[in-house]
Amino acid sequence: MYRKTYQSPLGLIYMRSDGEFLTGLWFAGSKDSSKHEGDYEEKELPIFDETRRWLDIYFSGKNPDFIPSYRIAHLTPFRQMVIDIMNQIPYGKVITYRDIAEEIAKRKGLKRMSAQAVGGAVGWNPICIIIPCHRVVGTNGSLTGYGGGLQNKIRLLELERNDMSQFTIPKDGTAL
Repeated sequence: MYRKTYQSPLGLIYMRSDGEFLTGLWFAGSKDSSKHEGDYEEKELPIFDETRRWLDIYFSGKNPDFIPSYRIAHLTPFRQMVIDIMNQIPYGKVITYRDIAEEIAKRKGLKRMSAQAVGGAVGWNPICIIIPCHRVVGTNGSLTGYGGGLQNKIRLLELERNDMSQFTIPKDGTAL
């Protein structure tokens, strides 16, 4: 496994690769860091160049028109459905955990799907920002559930020019 760092306006971000594909992207020092522990070799790779280019465009306030090639290990069919739905959230928009649960229930022909189960799958996402888990919010507009840190979630939504007055910041202990 290989790793490189990216200096973003929000702080240091780590990129991980198997040598060909992006396999992880996370904020240094975040709760998500524990998902990415391991021994890495620091190495320049074409996928890191592609990911850097995507991040440069994104952090300049624009919506990149491509997605770096990624591969996700241990991807269950449920997690894949959640990722597919997250990847459809437009830049500058948000949806709720309940919205995702309702969409999955509809696709599977179920009466309902657990928003908590969706929350677990969203939180499991190993590639932050590019797979836009920061665009998923609580039903009441609560900015909860971001392993990259609540302040980073706020700043990413602000960067995408969301109307922040529609959101609430949860009380201590309820946000990731």
